Amino acid sequence: MVEELNSGKVMYAFCRVKDPNSGLPKYVLINWTGEGVNDVRKGACANHVSTVANFLKGAHVTINARAEEDVEPELIMEKVAKASGANYNFHKETSKFQDSGPQAPVGSVYQKTNAMSEIKRVNKDNFWAKAEKDEENRRLEEKRRAEEERQRLERERRERELQEAAGREQRYKARSSEIEAQKYQQQQEAESRDREQQQWVSRDAQAEEYEARQRKGFKRSESVEKAQEAASLIAQRSVNPRDIFKQRERSAPADTVTASQPGKLRSPFLQKEPNSVPPPASPVPPAARDAPSSVPVSRAEEADLYEEPPDHAAIYEEPPQEQVDGAKYEYPAEYQQPDLTGKGLCARALYDYQAADDTEISFDPENIITNIEMIDEGWWRGYGPDGHFGMFPANYVELL
Repeated sequence: MVEELNSGKVMYAFCRVKDPNSGLPKYVLINWTGEGVNDVRKGACANHVSTVANFLKGAHVTINARAEEDVEPELIMEKVAKASGANYNFHKETSKFQDSGPQAPVGSVYQKTNAMSEIKRVNKDNFWAKAEKDEENRRLEEKRRAEEERQRLERERRERELQEAAGREQRYKARSSEIEAQKYQQQQEAESRDREQQQWVSRDAQAEEYEARQRKGFKRSESVEKAQEAASLIAQRSVNPRDIFKQRERSAPADTVTASQPGKLRSPFLQKEPNSVPPPASPVPPAARDAPSSVPVSRAEEADLYEEPPDHAAIYEEPPQEQVDGAKYEYPAEYQQPDLTGKGLCARALYDYQAADDTEISFDPENIITNIEMIDEGWWRGYGPDGHFGMFPANYVELL
């Protein structure tokens, strides 16, 4: 029975022995739990003892054994003897008073060699050697498995670190490309603003040049219109002053003609336009000449007096362009030099700007912006004309 017990299993044995005290048969239940049984199996089989005891009824002694030393026959018999209620042996008592006959001779101390017991002892030694070898193999297997598990965890940790490093590198590259794209976009916006500013400057110069040409053409057309109006008024006269002068020459005496001086010819056209057409110069009368020569002299005077009107371009001169421009762009003194004392750094707006949100300010050309803070190369902050404090583009103003 002892040889059938395995140190790696949970087993149960039921045997019958003879009580050394009373000589009666006793039944022994052995609960065998080997030393190599796992703790999980021990916990699962802890409640099986009562079930086996109910199945194998009539057990007088229950022995819990873990090693072969616990199931030695001597130890089992000792526990059975201790478990019996009395030490009375009726078999011994009956033969106690009987005559046993002559005593046998005393034998020697020599004991015969029992081959079976020797074989059992050798088998037991082989069994324990095998058990120790199996235990050593089990420990080596556990150590090998633990080493494999450790290597697997280390390999997974390295792979995870490599993946995390690759992810960080990818995120860094994505962030770098995003920053480069933002810088490129800002550069494009700055170039677009510069081009827009240059276009505005070019448009302003073209507009000023166009206005100057318009003013010059308007004045020239006005002068031409006045000259045409004067020519039409002269053409619409019903009486020719030359005919009146000839009629007066015929009726007047010769001495009156020679002595008198011709005066200015007064006409409605000359009265209407005193500043447009200058009066013809009066010729000097020849006082030392005689009467017969008075008629030719009068004809010469008539030719000098009623000469053709001068060209309208000579009559209506154009005023100088510088005076007109100076008069048009003349500003009041208080506008050109506003009072900016105590207002910090100030600037004048060159273009109009509308705020995109509540953090910016709006202004029109020639507005004054005060208390300017140069927070950036392209954007400043200051107080606008409405008193609101916010940001604005720096290239839209000029410092005072």
